[in-house]
Amino acid sequence: MKNFVRIFAATALVTASAFTAQAEEFRLGLITPPPHIWTKAAGAFGAELAEKSGGAHSVSVFPARQLGNEAEMLQQLQTGALDMAFMTVAEVSNRAPELGAFYAPYLAKDIAHAGRILRSDTAASLLEPLPGQVGVVGMGFGMAGLRQIVARGEVKAVGDLAGLKLRITPFTPILDFYNAVGAAPTPMPLPAVYDALANGQVDAIDMDAELIWVLKYYDHADTILQSDHMMFPMVGLVSAKVWAGLSDGDREMISELMAKHVDSTLDSYIAKEAGWLEQIAGTGKTYTKVDASFFGGAIEEWNATWSKKSTSLDALRAVAAETE
Repeated sequence: MKNFVRIFAATALVTASAFTAQAEEFRLGLITPPPHIWTKAAGAFGAELAEKSGGAHSVSVFPARQLGNEAEMLQQLQTGALDMAFMTVAEVSNRAPELGAFYAPYLAKDIAHAGRILRSDTAASLLEPLPGQVGVVGMGFGMAGLRQIVARGEVKAVGDLAGLKLRITPFTPILDFYNAVGAAPTPMPLPAVYDALANGQVDAIDMDAELIWVLKYYDHADTILQSDHMMFPMVGLVSAKVWAGLSDGDREMISELMAKHVDSTLDSYIAKEAGWLEQIAGTGKTYTKVDASFFGGAIEEWNATWSKKSTSLDALRAVAAETE
């Protein structure tokens, strides 16, 4: 874990506000439901931490937004009220815009390529400023699958998305993308999505294959576009205030184990993505695979916008080219 040395150095910025007591029972929050890959990885991390610490440490996992939405959980991490979280990079990018570069359309050519990008030293280096910038320490990256589009009605060309209320995760990179497409991006929490699609509150959704299949979002759709247009990274986080109060030995153990289990989600999605897509394709809905050309000038517009917002975009594109 060669980047931990640099992370330790970065956290020196927050040691002045360190807790003097050493935590033994940690609380870890997520927005994902209990059966989700991220939630299972969090549980596995907690179990191994308890084992490796000889029972000195335990982790209580709170899935399905039990501790609030991601914005609320991030605030809790910043104050030290919450110890840990597995969180979308999307939410963190609202406070650390450099991370928005991960959402460059078609940065990754497929799910395995996305995993290689997220395992790169360049990706790891983007975690280094987080203690001082956001008040959290990043342990490593995981992900959900690549993004797809599920729509009520027929979608044969990008123009068919124009004006559609399209559910998105509320963060700037994807908002910019769908504004460029001409849709009406509509932020909405995950638990509300199924009913919103069923009753026409939204016309379409941006979602990964796992949840399209497991939560049956295809039930109330006519068209599924396998677009694979963006990766959707996750990051394992520890409150910088909590981190500053830990011993070196506990930091090393938590770093190693959280990084291991966050990273395991990459392998899970790489192994399962094709199967989910195959099952979705077999639902009888109109299923079309599209590529970057489908989106016309929207990608060029996004790139022009984000080349000014994130200096990391070129570095991640270089990694993508090297690992392709």
